[in-house]
Amino acid sequence: MTEQSPRIVAIVPCYNEEIAIAKVVTDLRNAVPEMTVYVYDNNSSDRTSEVARAAGALVRTESRKGKGNVVRRAFSDIDADIYLLIDGDDTYDASAAPGMIATLMSGPYDHVLGVRTEETTTSAYRPGHALGNRAFNRLTSRLFGEDVSDMLSGYRVFSRRFVKSFPALSREFEIETELTVHSVNLRVPQIEVPVGFQDRPAGSESKLRTYHDGMRILRLLAELVQYERPMAFFGFIAGLLMAIALILGIPVVVEFANTHYVRRFPTAFLAASIMVMAMLSFAVGLVLNGVLRAREEAARLEYLRHPAPPFKD
Repeated sequence: MTEQSPRIVAIVPCYNEEIAIAKVVTDLRNAVPEMTVYVYDNNSSDRTSEVARAAGALVRTESRKGKGNVVRRAFSDIDADIYLLIDGDDTYDASAAPGMIATLMSGPYDHVLGVRTEETTTSAYRPGHALGNRAFNRLTSRLFGEDVSDMLSGYRVFSRRFVKSFPALSREFEIETELTVHSVNLRVPQIEVPVGFQDRPAGSESKLRTYHDGMRILRLLAELVQYERPMAFFGFIAGLLMAIALILGIPVVVEFANTHYVRRFPTAFLAASIMVMAMLSFAVGLVLNGVLRAREEAARLEYLRHPAPPFKD
């Protein structure tokens, strides 16, 4: 444990959150007085920056639209020991911050995920969001082999070595999916804790687009499975193509064995072509699996270059 206190920062991505941002900043500063709060204004057309600055936050600007771009910029620019990420819409309970930070330090863990528990009798989720979140949780758990309770949560605490080894390739709201998959693939010490979740303040408007953002998350998951589980991805394609080739080719082979003629030459040619494609797909999976091993080793070494989180009993 270092002698001096760890530097703790909060990163608050914002787009047109004039109504909510002052309370978020104030609540965070009250919850963790030693924490520096950075508000990243993502080209707001209202007074978000002015209100955040008046509440005591350090305001930065990211001109490229999208939460993923904001997180990428903030993780690059800010140097700290502990990072807290929270949305600027006042839907998350800022008073949970001290507990999440203490949990990170007690492990020590590299990633503490705030699992949303609703604080109101009526659902704080927009229609379709709760169902979609559960579906994505199940899909991600199955694809990547580790249980995830709330992969789309925007309330998280990270260690320095997590942040500085995270590639941050996503542009929009799929950034949470990328964070979750990165932590699973790198097998970092992590834990989930329940946090309060409530409706937005009256007059503020959600920036989420249910179907648009859902499709982006599905596309990202497909890409991540291809890149992070290449043997499973291309092996599945190879198996499917092989099954089709056998269904088409076996009758031709049986006919040839009985008559010594190939009467359905186009079918035989198609079956052989599909079988070649199956073998090529399997070969691609093998090659990319070797590339994945090299990438995992490089990511692990980059992760180990940074100090572990400050430990606290």
